[in-house]
Amino acid sequence: MNAPAVTQQIVHWLRHYAERAGAKGFAVGVSGGIDSAVTAALCAETGLSVHLLELPIHQASDQVTRAREWMSVLAERHAAVEAYRIDLTAVFDAHAEALGLRPTGHTELALANTRARLRMATLYAQAQNHGLLVAGTGNKIEDFGVGFFTKYGDGGVDLSPIADLYKSEVFALGSHLGVVPAILNAPPTDGLWSDGRTDEDQLGASYAELEAAMEFARTQGWSPESVAADEAWAKSRGCSARSLEVFLIFTRFHRANLHKMRPIPVCRIER
Repeated sequence: MNAPAVTQQIVHWLRHYAERAGAKGFAVGVSGGIDSAVTAALCAETGLSVHLLELPIHQASDQVTRAREWMSVLAERHAAVEAYRIDLTAVFDAHAEALGLRPTGHTELALANTRARLRMATLYAQAQNHGLLVAGTGNKIEDFGVGFFTKYGDGGVDLSPIADLYKSEVFALGSHLGVVPAILNAPPTDGLWSDGRTDEDQLGASYAELEAAMEFARTQGWSPESVAADEAWAKSRGCSARSLEVFLIFTRFHRANLHKMRPIPVCRIER
Protein backbone atom coordinates (compact mmCIF):
# COMPACT_ATOMS: atom_id res chain seq x y z
CA MET A 1 0.00 0.00 0.00
CA ASN A 2 1.19 3.51 -0.85
CA ALA A 3 0.66 5.11 2.57
CA PRO A 4 1.26 8.74 1.47
CA ALA A 5 -1.18 8.41 -1.45
CA VAL A 6 -3.86 6.72 0.67
CA THR A 7 -3.44 9.37 3.35
CA GLN A 8 -3.89 12.13 0.80
CA GLN A 9 -6.97 10.42 -0.65
CA ILE A 10 -8.66 10.01 2.74
CA VAL A 11 -7.82 13.56 3.86
CA HIS A 12 -9.26 14.97 0.63
CA TRP A 13 -12.37 12.79 1.03
CA LEU A 14 -12.87 13.95 4.61
CA ARG A 15 -12.48 17.62 3.74
CA HIS A 16 -14.79 17.38 0.74
CA TYR A 17 -17.45 15.49 2.72
CA ALA A 18 -17.41 18.04 5.56
CA GLU A 19 -17.65 20.95 3.15
CA ARG A 20 -20.61 19.41 1.32
CA ALA A 21 -22.31 18.70 4.66
CA GLY A 22 -21.74 22.25 5.85
CA ALA A 23 -19.78 20.95 8.86
CA LYS A 24 -16.87 22.74 10.51
CA GLY A 25 -14.89 19.57 11.10
CA PHE A 26 -14.91 16.35 13.09
CA ALA A 27 -15.31 14.84 16.55
CA VAL A 28 -13.27 11.70 17.25
CA GLY A 29 -13.23 9.45 20.30
CA VAL A 30 -9.61 8.60 21.12
CA SER A 31 -9.14 5.33 23.00
CA GLY A 32 -5.40 4.78 22.97
CA GLY A 33 -5.63 2.26 20.13
CA ILE A 34 -4.31 2.40 16.58
CA ASP A 35 -7.65 2.84 14.79
CA SER A 36 -8.74 5.93 16.70
CA ALA A 37 -5.18 7.31 16.59
CA VAL A 38 -5.04 7.09 12.79
CA THR A 39 -8.57 8.45 12.36
CA ALA A 40 -7.74 11.40 14.62
CA ALA A 41 -4.55 12.12 12.66
CA LEU A 42 -6.33 11.94 9.30
CA CYS A 43 -9.03 14.33 10.50
CA ALA A 44 -6.37 16.69 11.84
CA GLU A 45 -4.61 16.68 8.47
CA THR A 46 -7.70 18.27 6.87
CA GLY A 47 -6.97 21.55 8.63
CA LEU A 48 -10.59 21.72 9.76
CA SER A 49 -11.73 21.95 13.37
CA VAL A 50 -11.18 18.65 15.17
CA HIS A 51 -12.33 17.81 18.70
CA LEU A 52 -10.57 14.80 20.20
CA LEU A 53 -12.43 13.25 23.12
CA GLU A 54 -11.00 10.88 25.67
CA LEU A 55 -14.01 9.20 27.30
CA PRO A 56 -12.80 6.89 30.09
CA ILE A 57 -15.13 4.48 31.87
CA HIS A 58 -13.19 2.47 34.47
CA GLN A 59 -10.35 2.62 31.93
CA ALA A 60 -7.00 0.88 32.30
CA SER A 61 -4.24 3.37 33.06
CA ASP A 62 -2.12 2.42 30.04
CA GLN A 63 -5.02 3.11 27.67
CA VAL A 64 -5.59 6.51 29.28
CA THR A 65 -1.89 7.38 29.06
CA ARG A 66 -1.65 6.44 25.38
CA ALA A 67 -4.79 8.42 24.49
CA ARG A 68 -3.63 11.54 26.31
CA GLU A 69 -0.15 11.37 24.79
CA TRP A 70 -1.47 11.16 21.24
CA MET A 71 -4.08 13.87 21.77
CA SER A 72 -1.35 16.17 23.08
CA VAL A 73 0.87 15.42 20.10
CA LEU A 74 -1.89 16.21 17.61
CA ALA A 75 -2.91 19.39 19.47
CA GLU A 76 0.70 20.57 19.28
CA ARG A 77 0.98 19.72 15.57
CA HIS A 78 -2.33 21.23 14.45
CA ALA A 79 -3.76 24.57 15.59
CA ALA A 80 -7.34 23.51 14.83
CA VAL A 81 -7.20 20.44 17.11
CA GLU A 82 -8.72 20.64 20.60
CA ALA A 83 -8.43 17.89 23.20
CA TYR A 84 -11.09 17.08 25.80
CA ARG A 85 -11.34 14.60 28.65
CA ILE A 86 -14.86 13.69 29.77
CA ASP A 87 -14.84 11.01 32.45
CA LEU A 88 -18.02 8.95 32.05
CA THR A 89 -17.32 6.53 34.89
CA ALA A 90 -19.85 8.07 37.27
CA VAL A 91 -22.43 8.32 34.47
CA PHE A 92 -21.96 4.66 33.60
CA ASP A 93 -22.18 3.56 37.23
CA ALA A 94 -25.38 5.55 37.76
CA HIS A 95 -26.85 4.17 34.53
CA ALA A 96 -25.97 0.59 35.47
CA GLU A 97 -27.53 1.07 38.92
CA ALA A 98 -30.68 2.58 37.42
CA LEU A 99 -30.98 -0.31 34.98
CA GLY A 100 -30.81 -2.86 37.78
CA LEU A 101 -30.33 -5.64 35.25
CA ARG A 102 -31.31 -9.08 36.44
CA PRO A 103 -28.16 -11.20 36.05
CA THR A 104 -28.24 -13.48 33.01
CA GLY A 105 -25.63 -14.94 30.74
CA HIS A 106 -25.73 -11.72 28.73
CA THR A 107 -25.43 -9.10 31.48
CA GLU A 108 -21.67 -8.53 31.21
CA LEU A 109 -21.88 -7.98 27.44
CA ALA A 110 -24.93 -5.73 27.80
CA LEU A 111 -23.03 -3.48 30.20
CA ALA A 112 -19.91 -3.51 28.02
CA ASN A 113 -21.98 -2.32 25.06
CA THR A 114 -23.60 0.30 27.30
CA ARG A 115 -20.15 1.84 27.70
CA ALA A 116 -19.82 2.21 23.93
CA ARG A 117 -23.31 3.70 23.63
CA LEU A 118 -22.64 6.28 26.36
CA ARG A 119 -19.53 7.34 24.47
CA MET A 120 -21.49 7.61 21.22
CA ALA A 121 -24.11 9.86 22.88
CA THR A 122 -21.33 12.05 24.29
CA LEU A 123 -19.56 12.36 20.95
CA TYR A 124 -22.78 13.39 19.22
CA ALA A 125 -23.59 15.98 21.88
CA GLN A 126 -20.13 17.51 21.46
CA ALA A 127 -20.31 17.32 17.67
CA GLN A 128 -23.74 18.89 17.37
CA ASN A 129 -22.84 21.64 19.80
CA HIS A 130 -19.89 22.66 17.64
CA GLY A 131 -21.15 21.90 14.13
CA LEU A 132 -18.99 18.81 13.67
CA LEU A 133 -19.38 15.33 12.21
CA VAL A 134 -18.62 12.20 14.22
CA ALA A 135 -15.82 10.29 12.49
CA GLY A 136 -15.89 6.51 12.92
CA THR A 137 -12.78 4.54 13.84
CA GLY A 138 -13.70 1.05 12.59
CA ASN A 139 -11.47 -0.83 10.14
CA LYS A 140 -12.47 -3.24 7.38
CA ILE A 141 -12.27 -6.42 9.45
CA GLU A 142 -14.32 -4.94 12.28
CA ASP A 143 -16.95 -3.18 10.15
CA PHE A 144 -17.44 -5.65 7.29
CA GLY A 145 -15.67 -8.87 8.27
CA VAL A 146 -16.59 -10.02 11.77
CA GLY A 147 -18.82 -7.13 12.86
CA PHE A 148 -16.66 -6.42 15.89
CA PHE A 149 -18.31 -3.22 17.04
CA THR A 150 -21.26 -2.10 19.14
CA LYS A 151 -24.46 -1.35 17.28
CA TYR A 152 -25.35 2.29 18.05
CA GLY A 153 -22.10 2.53 19.99
CA ASP A 154 -18.83 2.85 18.11
CA GLY A 155 -20.89 1.81 15.07
CA GLY A 156 -22.96 5.00 15.40
CA VAL A 157 -21.05 7.51 13.28
CA ASP A 158 -21.52 10.01 10.45
CA LEU A 159 -18.72 8.77 8.21
CA SER A 160 -16.04 6.06 8.25
CA PRO A 161 -12.65 7.14 6.90
CA ILE A 162 -10.71 3.90 7.51
CA ALA A 163 -13.45 1.28 7.05
CA ASP A 164 -11.98 0.13 3.72
CA LEU A 165 -8.56 -0.53 5.28
CA TYR A 166 -7.44 -3.79 6.83
CA LYS A 167 -5.82 -3.55 10.27
CA SER A 168 -2.37 -4.08 8.73
CA GLU A 169 -3.02 -1.12 6.44
CA VAL A 170 -4.15 1.01 9.38
CA PHE A 171 -0.84 0.25 11.10
CA ALA A 172 1.00 1.24 7.91
CA LEU A 173 -0.84 4.58 7.86
CA GLY A 174 -0.09 4.96 11.57
CA SER A 175 3.64 4.64 10.92
CA HIS A 176 3.42 7.14 8.06
CA LEU A 177 1.45 9.61 10.21
CA GLY A 178 3.91 9.39 13.09
CA VAL A 179 1.67 7.69 15.61
CA VAL A 180 3.57 7.26 18.89
CA PRO A 181 5.27 3.86 19.48
CA ALA A 182 3.20 3.17 22.61
CA ILE A 183 0.09 2.97 20.40
CA LEU A 184 1.75 1.19 17.47
CA ASN A 185 3.04 -1.54 19.80
CA ALA A 186 -0.08 -1.95 21.99
CA PRO A 187 -2.20 -5.11 21.61
CA PRO A 188 -5.53 -4.09 20.01
CA THR A 189 -8.42 -3.90 22.50
CA ASP A 190 -11.90 -2.38 22.45
CA GLY A 191 -11.45 -1.10 26.01
CA LEU A 192 -14.93 -2.19 27.09
CA TRP A 193 -13.91 -4.74 29.71
CA SER A 194 -12.43 -4.23 33.15
CA ASP A 195 -10.29 -7.38 32.90
CA GLY A 196 -8.17 -5.95 30.07
CA ARG A 197 -9.03 -8.61 27.51
CA THR A 198 -7.67 -7.96 24.01
CA ASP A 199 -9.48 -8.20 20.69
CA GLU A 200 -7.65 -11.46 19.96
CA ASP A 201 -8.83 -12.87 23.30
CA GLN A 202 -12.42 -12.16 22.27
CA LEU A 203 -12.18 -13.21 18.64
CA GLY A 204 -9.92 -16.24 18.98
CA ALA A 205 -7.69 -15.11 16.11
CA SER A 206 -5.32 -12.29 15.28
CA TYR A 207 -6.23 -9.53 12.85
CA ALA A 208 -3.61 -10.84 10.41
CA GLU A 209 -5.27 -14.26 10.46
CA LEU A 210 -8.75 -12.76 10.04
CA GLU A 211 -7.56 -10.62 7.12
CA ALA A 212 -6.32 -13.76 5.39
CA ALA A 213 -9.65 -15.49 6.08
CA MET A 214 -11.63 -12.54 4.74
CA GLU A 215 -9.52 -12.44 1.59
CA PHE A 216 -9.94 -16.20 1.16
CA ALA A 217 -13.71 -15.81 1.47
CA ARG A 218 -13.71 -12.95 -1.05
CA THR A 219 -11.46 -14.52 -3.68
CA GLN A 220 -13.12 -17.94 -3.43
CA GLY A 221 -16.65 -16.52 -3.65
CA TRP A 222 -17.93 -17.49 -0.21
CA SER A 223 -21.33 -16.07 0.73
CA PRO A 224 -23.12 -16.01 4.11
CA GLU A 225 -26.18 -17.26 2.24
CA SER A 226 -24.33 -20.37 1.13
CA VAL A 227 -26.21 -23.58 1.92
CA ALA A 228 -23.02 -25.66 1.89
CA ALA A 229 -21.30 -26.37 5.21
CA ASP A 230 -18.48 -23.85 5.67
CA GLU A 231 -15.93 -26.48 6.70
CA ALA A 232 -16.56 -28.74 3.70
CA TRP A 233 -16.66 -25.70 1.39
CA ALA A 234 -13.30 -24.44 2.65
CA LYS A 235 -11.64 -27.86 2.58
CA SER A 236 -12.71 -28.33 -1.04
CA ARG A 237 -10.75 -25.18 -1.83
CA GLY A 238 -7.56 -26.24 -0.11
CA CYS A 239 -8.08 -24.68 3.33
CA SER A 240 -6.71 -26.76 6.19
CA ALA A 241 -5.30 -26.75 9.74
CA ARG A 242 -5.11 -23.33 11.45
CA SER A 243 -6.32 -21.51 8.32
CA LEU A 244 -9.48 -23.60 8.37
CA GLU A 245 -9.97 -22.95 12.08
CA VAL A 246 -9.70 -19.18 11.55
CA PHE A 247 -11.96 -19.29 8.49
CA LEU A 248 -14.67 -20.94 10.59
CA ILE A 249 -14.21 -18.25 13.26
CA PHE A 250 -14.60 -15.62 10.56
CA THR A 251 -17.77 -17.14 9.07
CA ARG A 252 -19.33 -17.64 12.51
CA PHE A 253 -18.82 -14.01 13.53
CA HIS A 254 -19.79 -12.73 10.08
CA ARG A 255 -23.15 -14.52 10.05
CA ALA A 256 -23.94 -13.66 13.67
CA ASN A 257 -23.23 -9.97 13.10
CA LEU A 258 -24.79 -9.43 9.67
CA HIS A 259 -27.56 -7.45 11.37
CA LYS A 260 -24.94 -4.80 12.20
CA MET A 261 -23.56 -4.59 8.66
CA ARG A 262 -26.83 -4.44 6.76
CA PRO A 263 -29.45 -1.66 6.64
CA ILE A 264 -32.20 -1.84 9.28
CA PRO A 265 -34.98 -4.10 7.93
CA VAL A 266 -38.20 -2.30 7.08
CA CYS A 267 -41.54 -4.05 6.77
CA ARG A 268 -42.78 -2.86 3.38
CA ILE A 269 -46.58 -2.58 3.27
CA GLU A 270 -48.40 -3.68 0.14
CA ARG A 271 -50.66 -0.87 -1.06
